[in-house]
Amino acid sequence: MSATDATSQAALDRSYEAWQPLDVTKAKARSILKEAKQILDRLGVGFFLRQGTLLGAIRDNGFIPWDDDLDLGSVIGLHGFTEKSVDRVVAAFRDNGFFTKVERQDQCIYVPMMKSSIRIDWMCYRIIYDSTFHYPGVRIPVRLFTNLKEIDFVGEKFHVPNPPEEYLRFKYGEEWMVPKKTGFEKDVVDLIPEGPAPGRAGRLRQFVTKHLLPWSTSRIRVLDLEGKPVAGAEVVVAGLGRSRTDGQGYAKLYLPYNDFYALVVRFANHEEVLCEEKMSPGETYVYRTDVQLTSGRYLALTPESHPQGC
Repeated sequence: MSATDATSQAALDRSYEAWQPLDVTKAKARSILKEAKQILDRLGVGFFLRQGTLLGAIRDNGFIPWDDDLDLGSVIGLHGFTEKSVDRVVAAFRDNGFFTKVERQDQCIYVPMMKSSIRIDWMCYRIIYDSTFHYPGVRIPVRLFTNLKEIDFVGEKFHVPNPPEEYLRFKYGEEWMVPKKTGFEKDVVDLIPEGPAPGRAGRLRQFVTKHLLPWSTSRIRVLDLEGKPVAGAEVVVAGLGRSRTDGQGYAKLYLPYNDFYALVVRFANHEEVLCEEKMSPGETYVYRTDVQLTSGRYLALTPESHPQGC
């Protein structure tokens, strides 16, 4: 990796940890979004606004003040877009000064891009049983993307799911019109079945991994307000499954990739939704209860300094 790439990678990593609201950089965000549209249009790639960018466009006719990235999507197999198209698009963005990565997963191909400190998250969804699956595991019918709708946004024409209001109900729940800086995480996670989603490993494979391949099993240790381990706490990984902590406070988890995951931690009268946690297979993390914050925490888990034996 070159020094320039290393610097860009570090900037991309920081963008997940230190939020820079788009409201502070509206002009720059508009410019980057328009440039991305020009590149994709020139290549004939069908794409649409999604997630927070779509929510802002439909509900607020602008960027959500506390949003920190631009969200674009394409569906593999629709509008002439194929998996082979991804590399061509990535090359074009790199030629235009964007730092890009490509992460190929079961449910999608994730392409994060950075330019001028603005991050674009371009998700290329796979069709699974007539549906697409959106972070952190929300199932949205592919029919919403087959005949995209055109809207006016930031002085340009953009495509959006059709109808966009139905997409937003699937993604954020019935209260999608209510602005929520925090607390929306629970609305989203509550929409996701707690069992494995299609395209993910089933219960049998997860059982084999957690019990017969312990070196590849991830774990979370749940600690209470006094820093003591909590036995019997429930840890749910959205779209994958659930586990309970043992006497030392450890819950065994199956994680397919080094990726972001949404979790719910429950015990006694405590429940917290962690919407974005970066975790890797085979690693152990610590969850510390915070009485002041039970909503809106990001990257709250910390690696365990001295992992316990299996």
